[in-house]
Amino acid sequence: MALRVLTAVVAIPIVLLVVWLGGWVAFAAALFVLAWGSYELHQMMAHSGSRPLLWVSFGLGTLLLISAMFPQWRLLLLEISLGAALLVAFPLLFWRERLDGSLVDWALTVVFALYLGWPLSLLLLLRGSQFGWPPPRGLWWLLLLFAAVWTFDSAAFFTGHFLGRHKLAPQISPGKTWEGVFGGLLCTVILCLWLAGSLLQVPWYLALILGLALSLAATLGDLAESLMKRQAQVKDSGQLMPGHGGLLDRIDSLLFAAVVLYFFSQLALALPH
Repeated sequence: MALRVLTAVVAIPIVLLVVWLGGWVAFAAALFVLAWGSYELHQMMAHSGSRPLLWVSFGLGTLLLISAMFPQWRLLLLEISLGAALLVAFPLLFWRERLDGSLVDWALTVVFALYLGWPLSLLLLLRGSQFGWPPPRGLWWLLLLFAAVWTFDSAAFFTGHFLGRHKLAPQISPGKTWEGVFGGLLCTVILCLWLAGSLLQVPWYLALILGLALSLAATLGDLAESLMKRQAQVKDSGQLMPGHGGLLDRIDSLLFAAVVLYFFSQLALALPH
């Protein structure tokens, strides 16, 4: 627990600074997350005997990140990344000495780029490059996202630890309980009702829906990464963050929640106020 708290004390200010600065600083941070996350995913799969193409996953994911930095070219860059998934990633497997499992390796190569690159690109797109005071609206959305995910993870952990009795998905993640999920959900909904209303002037009923949706997304993201670790037969995705495991162990909930928050923010922008 001491290691977990110490790591959080160091990591949280760095995340907040990156969100505040936005632009190419945020791009550099997202690129690091993409690179290290791709490495952890490929190490896990290597443990289970699969051999996805690390550099191709990273390259496809990088195209997704770049597309967020150039909105006017976004559609073209997305089309290029999809084309490269077929025209580059697939043919690279033709010349392997052992072709067993090549189709699975190609699928993993593409999926890993999507799993990491798409949510990160949406965060960059939402934050934008604006800097100054008053802060851009995208900054508040990102602060809400991080606060909600951190609140959910912490509340779910402590509620599950002290009150957990009923297993949520024992075959995937034996430690997670329904009590933990409900504890995280309750705290996240309260947080969203407060922050979404005060920072972003979101009506209370939409803030309530957002809190529920982010809690569901965080739970699914956590279970998704647990399923990958179960498949690879590893306990943690890595050892980058003492007390927390690997980088993916800390951002699994955030990846799914980022997709939900982005589309919710676009819906909230489109609705009449």
